[in-house]
Amino acid sequence: MKRKAEVSTFLLLLLLAPFLADAQQFSTDDPVIRRIWVEGMERSQVPILSQVLTDSIGPRLTGSPGSEAASEWVVSMYDSWGIEARQETYGTWDGWVRGMTHVDLLEPRVRTLEAMMLAWSPGTDGVVTSEVVAISPMDSPADWETFLASTAGKFVLTSFAQPTCRPDDNWLEFATSESFGRMQAEREAAQEAWNQNLQRAGVSRGALATQLEAAGAAGIIQSRWSSGWGVQKVFSASTETIPTIDIGCEDYGLLSRLAENSQAPVLRVNAESQDLGTVDVWNTIGVIRGTEVPNEYVLLSAHFDSWDGGSGATDNGTGTITMMEAMRILQTVYPQPRRTILVGHWNGEEQGLNGSRAFATDHPEVVDELQALFNQDNGTGRVSRISMQGLSGAGAYFGKWFASIPSQITRHISLQIPGVPGRGGSDYASFICAGAPAFSLSSLSWDYGTYTWHTNRDTFDKIVMDDLKNNATLVAMLVYLASEEPDRLPRDRAVLPLGRRGQPGEWPTCRDGTRSSN
Repeated sequence: MKRKAEVSTFLLLLLLAPFLADAQQFSTDDPVIRRIWVEGMERSQVPILSQVLTDSIGPRLTGSPGSEAASEWVVSMYDSWGIEARQETYGTWDGWVRGMTHVDLLEPRVRTLEAMMLAWSPGTDGVVTSEVVAISPMDSPADWETFLASTAGKFVLTSFAQPTCRPDDNWLEFATSESFGRMQAEREAAQEAWNQNLQRAGVSRGALATQLEAAGAAGIIQSRWSSGWGVQKVFSASTETIPTIDIGCEDYGLLSRLAENSQAPVLRVNAESQDLGTVDVWNTIGVIRGTEVPNEYVLLSAHFDSWDGGSGATDNGTGTITMMEAMRILQTVYPQPRRTILVGHWNGEEQGLNGSRAFATDHPEVVDELQALFNQDNGTGRVSRISMQGLSGAGAYFGKWFASIPSQITRHISLQIPGVPGRGGSDYASFICAGAPAFSLSSLSWDYGTYTWHTNRDTFDKIVMDDLKNNATLVAMLVYLASEEPDRLPRDRAVLPLGRRGQPGEWPTCRDGTRSSN
């Protein structure tokens, strides 16, 4: 019996080995670190918060009702956790709300198309049915003027039609090298011919929509493929009186081929939107007051706004949820921090870091007395890289802090020491420009650039909950350790590498955020 028991125990250990390997081994006796781990990894609210923000509230376009509803929800959540929170107005923006976009091909056959208006686009005045035309071959600006005169009342295709909507990696896997090479060469030649046609016409890409609008076109039809299966980049419109509509890669190719082969495509379009005029815009700020050094600050940072082609899930709902969950954890296990803990959910990042730049301008006391800022803004993946942003003395502190953070988190992370200061990629740049210790927590890709960054596929299902729990727990631990750190983080600047032309590297310059869209 004893031998059987020993064998059974051995087999059980073999089965449990993968799980035991991941069981947390703490390198510190710090009770707060241990409590943060339990609260963040075993009692996480990440799935609940993510679902409400991305499914129920949805995208948070600057100046939209969705942005306002989301901010009010965050304030209410902080209030329910006992955290002081407020909306802090910094300017105004164009208010706009998206309605329904419905586009049907009626001729030469019936098909409902994958379509979406661009942000801030005017809608149609009811249902509009009209012909679709492609830009004609041009030899001169005179040809362009002739074409413009023919577009009144018509929908005009204004993008290069991709010859294939299969991603290149799919071609690389299945095609012969000759076939793949031929496709690439033909695609490149077709793109160059498209560009040359516009050059001969004397019209820039940026002027296409506005000139067609002035000529009386019924609407602008474009397609901005993201080079992945079914993925479109959806940004903003430049038209003021007619709709600008993005059509999925496959359906746009269909329209283009029909038009170019004189097969008379006809669309029926019903696009709804509402211009709300000028509205206030604000940052959403949360505070846990410091008890010993209340006038020094540790700042959690993530932009709150999003484009609205999808749900704003990984850009930057995941950063938002990371910071919300970290604040919840800290309020639960560390409610009386040494330094004041702030969280900034910034508005207007997509229009140029406007909210965080305005906050930095309006709160020099926070910038001057900033102990550390931790920003996250590149998707759902677990944090894998942290740059010291050109601060030569910061690496030693991260090394010390990492010695207290469980290796299950830190083993994935590389530190770039001293790194170089960011110049505008995300909101940490609004603070590092002043030499304040502001750090970007860069995440693993999960094909972020192709599939979820500013796309119609940035939705709840793309969130990787385990990685998000990891990130929220990491942030809570870093904030705690930075708050308790006896020293102020040094602001010594490293010598920056030479620029492209051999000139000495320069520290980025701070500027105020744009406080109005007018």
